Formats: sequence, structure tokens, C-alpha cells
Amino acid sequence: MTRIAGAGAEAGRFPGRDGRELVYREIGDGRPLVLLHGFTATGTQWVDHGPAAGIAGRRVIVPDLRGHGDSAHPDDPAAYPPDVLVDDGLALIDHLGLDDYDLGGYSLGARVVLRMLVRGARPARAIVAGQGLDAVTRATGGDNRVLTALANGDTIPPGSPDAASAHWIRLSGNDPRALLHVLNALVPTPRAALTQVTTPTLVAVGDRDTGQASADALAATLADARFTRVPGDHFTALGAPEFATAIVDFLIEP
Repeated sequence: MTRIAGAGAEAGRFPGRDGRELVYREIGDGRPLVLLHGFTATGTQWVDHGPAAGIAGRRVIVPDLRGHGDSAHPDDPAAYPPDVLVDDGLALIDHLGLDDYDLGGYSLGARVVLRMLVRGARPARAIVAGQGLDAVTRATGGDNRVLTALANGDTIPPGSPDAASAHWIRLSGNDPRALLHVLNALVPTPRAALTQVTTPTLVAVGDRDTGQASADALAATLADARFTRVPGDHFTALGAPEFATAIVDFLIEP
């Protein structure tokens, strides 16, 4: 496939566990690094707004998760069984024939990375950013009122906090019905399962990311984790130079 960075470029394709067509993009050459994006974003979030383009000596692979971007986003709830994003991530690893690679995720992507580790993925190193223990250990059902309103065509009061959220969801171009199904497919990871993860893991969070205040507790739960705070909130920490530096330093540790 063409190695690219940019939302409009040609994408490689692979079948999810159920055969539905999903896409990924690549940039650079070298040791594989698979990076999973956040909720409502796409893989190019890591390139256009994150550190991927500045990680030298790496073959960076950024898929669009099911229900997002150019990947399949069916309306059928049956297409989103529990842990389907994890199944898709494992399918990508198999499709590319990766056996010596690193794996990372931001926000939703970080939650998927943890599930992949619990379910048998064996990257040499993992990056879990913008995520906390409280979130990953509880279920997240599709009860988001903004997504529900958009899916139903309901009116959202102008100027309200919900209107701002709706604006960003519309701007993403994703189908709100598919996004609700994605939320319903998320599976909580018990603390006991997290303690069994032995992969060296970088846990990073923005110093103003109040929604993921338990990121340090997540790091303390994992068997082999490094914890760092970088400047920014949940939306801006991804692009902080300090985040890029933390990733590069972590990946080159002996």
C-alpha cells in the first residue's frame, strides 16, 4: 500500500473479524508501531494532531476503528458485538503479520489497547494515553444523550453544552448511530485482569485532563508501567511536544 499521512490519501484495507472492510494508513519505515485513535476521531488524528509524524525510524500504522472514518460503519447493532474493536485490532495485527511491534492508543484507543493486552496481544511495549482506571473498569453503554439526539434527529438547544458537542460530532463526519453502537460494544476490564498485564507500558495523561484523573491509579495497577503527565487537557495533550518526547524516550529505553 502507499505510505501516507493525511485524511484524503489512499488507505490500505483489511477484513475485521466478521469480514467487514476496515482501513489503515501508514507513515515511515522501520519497526512497526500501531496507534489507535480516540472516540469520533480517525487514525490520522495521530498524524495531523499528534506525535506520529515526528517518530523517526518507525513504520507507524494508524487504522480507522470500526464506526469511524473510512472503516465500515453499519447501522446494524449486530455488527458491534462486545469487544468488536479489540477483535478488529487483533485482526489487523494478524493481517499485517506483525510479531515484533509496539502498540499504543489514545482515549478510546487506549481502552482498546488494554483490552488487546488482556486478551493476548504481545507487543514489546504499549502506550496508554488519555485514559484512567475508573473508565476502563466500568461499562460504557450507548446512552450518550447528544449522540442519541443526533441519531433521532431531535433538536439540540443552540448555545447549550450539548450543542457544542453536537457540532464536533457533526464535524467528524461519523454516523451517530454507529458511534452509539461502538459505545455499546465496549467491555470493562476488571482490576484483577489489569494486574496480569506484564507488557512494559507508558501511561500518559494531560495535566488538565480532569476526566481521566485516575490515570496514575491505572499505572499503579499495571505490573510494569511508567506514568507521566504532559501539558494539556483531554483534547490538547495529544499534540503536546512533551507527549511526543515521552513516547520516543519510552520506545528507545533499553
